[in-house]
Amino acid sequence: MPNKLTCFKAYDIRGQLGTQLDETIVYNIARAFGETLTPKTIVVGGDARETSESLKLSAANGLRDAGVDVLDIGMVGTEEVYFATSHLETDGGIEVTASHNPIDYNGMKLVREGSKPISGDTGLFDIQAAAEVANWSDTNLANRGSYTEVSILTDYVQHLLTYINPQNIKPLKLVVNSGNGAAGHVVDELEAQFKALAIPIEFIKVHHEPDPTFPNGIPNPLLVENRVQTADAVIAHGADMGIAWDGDFDRCFLFDEKGAFVEGYYIVGLLAEAFLQKNQGAKIIFDPRVYWNTVDIVEANQGQAVMSKTGHAFIKERMRKEDAVYGGEMSAHHYFRDFFYCDSGMIPWLLIAELLCVKNATLSSLVKDRIAKYPSSGEINFKVDDAKAVFERIKNYDWGEAYELGNIDGLDMVFQAWRFNIRSSNTEPLIRLNLESKANIALVEEKLAIMKKLIY
Repeated sequence: MPNKLTCFKAYDIRGQLGTQLDETIVYNIARAFGETLTPKTIVVGGDARETSESLKLSAANGLRDAGVDVLDIGMVGTEEVYFATSHLETDGGIEVTASHNPIDYNGMKLVREGSKPISGDTGLFDIQAAAEVANWSDTNLANRGSYTEVSILTDYVQHLLTYINPQNIKPLKLVVNSGNGAAGHVVDELEAQFKALAIPIEFIKVHHEPDPTFPNGIPNPLLVENRVQTADAVIAHGADMGIAWDGDFDRCFLFDEKGAFVEGYYIVGLLAEAFLQKNQGAKIIFDPRVYWNTVDIVEANQGQAVMSKTGHAFIKERMRKEDAVYGGEMSAHHYFRDFFYCDSGMIPWLLIAELLCVKNATLSSLVKDRIAKYPSSGEINFKVDDAKAVFERIKNYDWGEAYELGNIDGLDMVFQAWRFNIRSSNTEPLIRLNLESKANIALVEEKLAIMKKLIY
């Protein structure tokens, strides 16, 4: 019987070290990648976690034993693998990362040529099936793939700078919190490029150096307790904005000039408006968790709002299908057509920084009216034993008012003045709730209290 691998998720691989993921499993997954898709050259990289280097080398060995040439770009964030895959015109890439999962986890994100994601719908489960059997022939060393270390950092950062006009940038002071993850080296290279181009941005660096022990907590700014140090630094230094990243920095989180955390939902609206002003009639992709603000902005700017299932692989696939210029998730994933339809944690804050300068405005002033018009709960996570039973209780509850029911991703109920989405996490044993209203924060609190009682 095949050895069932439980680390495969809907659109990537995540698992607890020792029980769900180890060097042998990673070798077999990478070997299956090579044997199943028969690529010629693959990029590999890994985040700052303690096991990422050894797991990355195991992946490289699995690929090489399948006859694949490997380009190792080192300790990098996920988007650097995306960039390298397309920039170097390789047949795919692997990033070893567990992003914001607990310290005893790791994982892998796989892409094919053109940085196209490999998800459950596009070959990931075929790789799983082959890795579970692991029926490999003896390695023919004459056909074994090569291994080369390369750096794409300079080219990658130069690409990032194409999203802004340096002449638009006025003096800015920015707090940047890498969370002891993988983002620091990119910030340093951006800083060097800024100086060379005379771009007047000053960085205040917090938890800047990569540290696999994560002494300041797992880099996940969605957790309220992980926001304090960024917020405090913004206030202490009189900064114009704060930026914090997760471990593999494919998500960025923004703080206004007062140190207040700005929900990713409202950043999606800002970026959608910015792109539509330059791309009239373009399509904008959004996820179903919260969307009233996004749809309102897109329609007001003569764009086309298109809903997609939550998750990076699903968003990217829909963006390619629709040729959308931009896609955004409230969880702070932002996707760009000119970045191979991939998500980036660096491009969003560059665009927002430029927007602050062009509009001569503060971040708080840019989002204040939108937050008032469409207040939201933010994403709230719950650990439950039976998610299906919870969903049924909520759906069958007598809400006392008419609603529309949606199921594109989890349970979505839309009432006249408020709506919510509740869904199971694709990466963790949780259910996630998001709730929003039309200009009524008290209604958000009222309905949230009911939801909590139904969940527990």
